[in-house]
Amino acid sequence: MASHIGRRKFLAALGGAAAAWPLAARAQQPAMPVIGYLSPTSLAMLSVGRLSKFHQGLKETGYIESENVAIEYRWADGQFDRLPALAAELVRRQVSVIVTGANAATFAAKAATTTIPIVFTLAEDPVKLGLVASLNRPGGNATGINFVSGELAAKRLDLLRDLVPAAARVAVLVNSADATATETTLRDVETAARAIGLQVQVFNAGTSQEIHAAFAAMARERPDALFLGSDPFFTGRRVQLATLSARHAIPVLSQAREIVEVGGLMSYGANIADAFRQTGVYAGRVLKGEKPADLPVVQSSRFELVINLTTAKALGLDVPDRLLAVADEVME
Repeated sequence: MASHIGRRKFLAALGGAAAAWPLAARAQQPAMPVIGYLSPTSLAMLSVGRLSKFHQGLKETGYIESENVAIEYRWADGQFDRLPALAAELVRRQVSVIVTGANAATFAAKAATTTIPIVFTLAEDPVKLGLVASLNRPGGNATGINFVSGELAAKRLDLLRDLVPAAARVAVLVNSADATATETTLRDVETAARAIGLQVQVFNAGTSQEIHAAFAAMARERPDALFLGSDPFFTGRRVQLATLSARHAIPVLSQAREIVEVGGLMSYGANIADAFRQTGVYAGRVLKGEKPADLPVVQSSRFELVINLTTAKALGLDVPDRLLAVADEVME
């Protein structure tokens, strides 16, 4: 009898162990990789198209959010001084890769870690910014996409002169919270403006209220056009910028087509949405084991000119046929 009870206990124990085996096997499976997404803006401010393009790039390399990769988003909501703490959070979370949008987020990530891979999306040359050793062999823990926006100031001003031939004074709107981007924008714009005889007046805005204040000042100064700095904050506030520029009849020139889509006059620059797609591809390649040090920085080689013909007519501007002929898109 005793041996019979003992055998029952043994079988029960064996059954319990067998039931536990699948749990143990599951526990040994690798955890889902985690991407840390660090942005100086907010989800509401970031163009939905850009984020969906990032997800598209991930999908091209076999990764789908919540299925086989997790994404931890950290938004600074325009408060650039929050970026170092947000980057430190992602490092403590031990994410597999940090994806950054804009200069300030990339600098914050680089300062927070020298080991976790970083994939950036930048408007400026990362070699000049000191983020990589060279474009072909970045060498450290960072690589990414350079959509070459900051260096196109001269071309944008030439296009502005074609479209607004009477322009003599140009307002430049920058966000001084991003000191590096502001310094580059002003240096390039002032040099290019001087070469074609344009006067430049600088305005600063890093909040919605400051944008209103800047336009109030422009209403007094009456510049002939507004040149927007290459800052994701301005893309995020595109509806406000387009509305105020229409109200004050100031032609707006941007690097981002999204501003033209909502009523800005003209944009010239790389396809930034596609740069975000390429960032997703690179993040996926890093998750598969490739090293940022060996992944060349991708530089945009194709630039698009987008003109809003409806806005031009509202401003009383005749768009020259030669501009219409070379424009990649004319919105009516």
